[in-house]
Amino acid sequence: MPVTPEHTVRSYSLELERLSNLLTQMGGVAEAQVKAAVAAVARRDATLAAQVMQADQRLDDYERAIDGEAIRLLALRQPMASDLREIVSALKVSADLERIGDYAANIAKRSLALAQVPAVRPAAAIPRMGRLVEEMLKDVIDAYIERDVDKAIAVRERDEDLDGLYTSLFREVLTDMMEDPRTITPCTHLLFMAKNLERIGDHATNVAETIHFLVRGHALAGDRQKGDSSSFAIVTPDAVTPDAVAPAPLPSAEGAGA
Repeated sequence: MPVTPEHTVRSYSLELERLSNLLTQMGGVAEAQVKAAVAAVARRDATLAAQVMQADQRLDDYERAIDGEAIRLLALRQPMASDLREIVSALKVSADLERIGDYAANIAKRSLALAQVPAVRPAAAIPRMGRLVEEMLKDVIDAYIERDVDKAIAVRERDEDLDGLYTSLFREVLTDMMEDPRTITPCTHLLFMAKNLERIGDHATNVAETIHFLVRGHALAGDRQKGDSSSFAIVTPDAVTPDAVAPAPLPSAEGAGA
């Protein structure tokens, strides 16, 4: 029996819907990965961290599935206009989500090292940054599902707040390392974790901009506002209290002979 045009159009619609569903599922996995990675840091939970690292493969599998489906649609359907934007956007968003998973896995990996040393004061800022990142990621995935441009733009605007938190933590960590060299190892891991969260926010913002392109058919006008001034952050010795950097007193002769 020959295939009717109606059947062809219906099958094409189902294929596009499948692509969108795959991307939504991938977004849910990425969101869960970030949340679990931040929780592993806050709880100093090695088991949870290991689970996050192992689950990163799921996002790689999703990206390969989406790439394969998108390439097949491009080759067989020769899409135009909104259909073409749907497929191109899926490729771009899946790449962003895969990178988000990589950053979450790196946070989890570094949490293993952090859990082996005494807790340091700036560590409390990681869950705070994490909550904002989780909200941004959840909202941008919802914006994709709902094709809600206003919600996507709101996520883009919150990236500046995340940059501000990162800069604040960066300065705090530098100060702590100068005050007490024993914190250098954990504080270095914290810096990498914070940078990973800041980059996750950037990728969530990329997704928001892709949603605007998908729905409106053109790129979002205007430069993205950035609040990350850590590149210019300097903590001078004058900013650190003398007592904090004073070397520990040497043991007395009596104590040494005890």
